[in-house]
Amino acid sequence: MVELHLAKVDVASSNLVSRSRKAIWTLRIAFFYFVALLERPTEDSGFNRTLETEQGRTTMIKEKTITPLENSAVKLEVTIEQTAAEKEYQALLTDYSKKAHLKGFRPGKAPIKVLETKFGESMRMETAQKIIEDTLKVLFEQIEEKPLGYATPSLEGELVFDPKRDFTFAVSYDVFPTFEVKDTSGIAIEEPQVSIEKEDLSRELEALREQNALVVEKSDGVVEKNTIVTVNYAELDEKGVVIDGTNREDYTFTVGSGYTIYKFDEDIVGMKVGDEKTFTKDIEGEEAKTVTLKVSVTKIKVRELPDLDDELAQDIDDAYKTLEDLKKSIQTRLEESAKSQVRQKNIATLLDGLVEKNPLTVPESMVHAELHSNWNNFLRQFGGNESMVHQLLQAQGSSQAQLFDEWKPDAQKRLKGQLILQKLIEKANIEVTDEEVDAEIKTQAAGSNMGEKETREYFEKNGLLDYVRNDIKERKMYDLLFEKNPPKKGPKVKYLDLMERKS
Repeated sequence: MVELHLAKVDVASSNLVSRSRKAIWTLRIAFFYFVALLERPTEDSGFNRTLETEQGRTTMIKEKTITPLENSAVKLEVTIEQTAAEKEYQALLTDYSKKAHLKGFRPGKAPIKVLETKFGESMRMETAQKIIEDTLKVLFEQIEEKPLGYATPSLEGELVFDPKRDFTFAVSYDVFPTFEVKDTSGIAIEEPQVSIEKEDLSRELEALREQNALVVEKSDGVVEKNTIVTVNYAELDEKGVVIDGTNREDYTFTVGSGYTIYKFDEDIVGMKVGDEKTFTKDIEGEEAKTVTLKVSVTKIKVRELPDLDDELAQDIDDAYKTLEDLKKSIQTRLEESAKSQVRQKNIATLLDGLVEKNPLTVPESMVHAELHSNWNNFLRQFGGNESMVHQLLQAQGSSQAQLFDEWKPDAQKRLKGQLILQKLIEKANIEVTDEEVDAEIKTQAAGSNMGEKETREYFEKNGLLDYVRNDIKERKMYDLLFEKNPPKKGPKVKYLDLMERKS
């Protein structure tokens, strides 16, 4: 569906309202159109084609041209025959003449000539809007150069509508990249060698102890690293008065985590419940400044870790009868995790090689959509609190725009790799059987707390079966590519280094 935000004639009130010329000339097209929902392109019989609209009227296209632009974009220029343009204009005038309330005339009795004299410019622009909407809606279903679903087509040049002349307009928009994959061999892949050591097992066991720790309030405790504290804080002005909007009550965090906006973890070490402290902090970022803070401690809690024994193993899961059962499960999980990570690294190297050997341009709108998807995933790590994330970034001297600049090269590379992969899947005509989908659902169910039937219902309800099929296709394609580019043994690495985690 295409909607043009343009000047409209207001007939709901007692007067017709003509919008400013500036608003008319700054027309933008808001595009809510998903390529995946379009029908296959139909054969174009040439110019002078009659296009049926939803209202039953016709729009006559006298000429249309599509010009490729840089960065996988095109310019679509369309000329509508004068007779069709005037017919649309006259229809609009007639429609409004039946509804308009003008001083000196009975409702719906205002002469068309009067309306045209008073509000002709607004009506001409609304006619142009209607013609563009109807024409683009049909053309986008027919031409091969379809707009990307997340792109925003924009009007090119000034919009001039004269019902006595042919009407020409042009829009530019991003399209799906056109490219060929020519070289898929000769990619060097070094596969890291990793084994699970005792230190890896010990670290996982300690993490489980932390997760199963009891949090106990200590009214006589002292703030130190890793204690859980609840504080009230606020900024003070030069007279020591709380600045409106800066106070925060019952803020709970773990000391040393660095999650406080003002980073006052070290400043409160040694304080007790009921203590209050005032100090200054230097705030970095775009608006660097020095602030005076007042902080009071209201609660102190500590974690009491359970013993590492059979009882802990049983508390974690009824499937474990002994601590040894738990250790074996951890060992298996770490080995599977390492195996999966090694494959992902091999895939990343493979895709990098394919991108290097097969250059292509990714549309900016596609990169923009990818960056915003990354941003939404980033927000979910903080509970979706966008305001808090912006504050944290500012405290670190960063911003959303800076993050996007940092993420952009990887986003472009990732998109190029996926585009090449999908092209190869189509070329290889890779198919997925229902039995393979069933097997994948069974595997997914085994790795979760849901049964096979429940897992399938979840996938069906959320429209995820196509994603399952595509994932299987990608795995098959990777296997074919690995046959042409077999990984060779690389250097030995520690588990943590492989997972790119810090101890």
